[in-house]
Amino acid sequence: MTQQQKFNHSIGENAEFESRGLRSYFEYRDLGIADATDGEFVAHIIRAKKGHSAAGQWHVHGCKFQMYYVLQGWARFEYEGQGIKTVRSGDCVLQPAGIRHREIEHSPDLELIEIVSPADFTSLDVK
Repeated sequence: MTQQQKFNHSIGENAEFESRGLRSYFEYRDLGIADATDGEFVAHIIRAKKGHSAAGQWHVHGCKFQMYYVLQGWARFEYEGQGIKTVRSGDCVLQPAGIRHREIEHSPDLELIEIVSPADFTSLDVK
């Protein structure tokens, strides 16, 4: 049974991006959804860190749901069974749980919003 969700308002002008997160070449802004949903979901804005590029490591995430919407810029990903996909501003991607993928490259102005369930999902590098 789903826990009662709490109201959350993440104020843009107070936004802080942190370097800690899954990838060292990104910065993350937590939107407070994990606390508001008692860990059922996490939502964050991910943006490219100046002067850093993608590592291209194949990986999988241990989650039930993962989607992202590109706010600005572009990125090139490779998905097992789907090939190389270039995503651009306005594109939305649902990554099926456990799909093997890697980021190849991204524009310096890349910014996207990602929503994942559960909030404490894992990421595992694979060959």
